Amino acid sequence: MNAPYPPPPPPPPPPAAGKDRTTLWGVLGIVLGLICCGILGIVFGYLSIRDAKRYGQSPVLGYLAIAFGVLNIIGTAIWRASGTYPLWDD
Repeated sequence: MNAPYPPPPPPPPPPAAGKDRTTLWGVLGIVLGLICCGILGIVFGYLSIRDAKRYGQSPVLGYLAIAFGVLNIIGTAIWRASGTYPLWDD
């Protein structure tokens, strides 16, 4: 007689209970990172990645928010260094 097959593995556990705000944090980070506040874009990008890992979602929006936030900071620094930044009175 053949040995029986081992039982199948148990199903994965359901995602953690709570509100999934992955998309909210990602979109806020992208918008703020592009328009005004690079640091807030990075913060919201981090929150998006954290929630994506917690709820099993894609972290792409968080990575984009961080990238746009960093680009905003670098672009603003270059703009200020060039001396043509409109909010500074020389």
